[in-house]
Amino acid sequence: MKKKIAIILGSKTDLDQLKDGIALLKSLGIGYRLEVISAHRNPEKLRGFCGMLAKNGFEIVIACAGKAAALPGFVASYVDIPVIGVALGGGLLDGLDALFSIVSTPKGLGLTCSGVGKSAFINAIIVALEILSLKDKRYRVQLKILKNKFK
Repeated sequence: MKKKIAIILGSKTDLDQLKDGIALLKSLGIGYRLEVISAHRNPEKLRGFCGMLAKNGFEIVIACAGKAAALPGFVASYVDIPVIGVALGGGLLDGLDALFSIVSTPKGLGLTCSGVGKSAFINAIIVALEILSLKDKRYRVQLKILKNKFK
């Protein structure tokens, strides 16, 4: 299957928080593209990446960020596809600052948040598969397998 899920991470140092979810995607054979681009340090690169998402067939973005967590809102402001924000643990408030940042995004942006940390990333993957399965029934099988892992 063509890659439909883009995963954007704000910092390489947070990659460890995504490893369980990435392993699940790989085990299910679900194509994805992972990019590490900071909204704060490299906004032009992030803007360019957002501009190519829909053109290249991506249908959903999982944007993962910690601390100030501008990344999910930034992405949502540049794309017309669903964006799921994941607040990552760490920093002074261990992810609560990131959570508050994501859920405080101004009206007018299609952004949702799946929570904080590793479990939130896995839940974001599940929501992404639920969205993709609305148009492509092949994702339903993988979705069912994934959900059964947690029963």
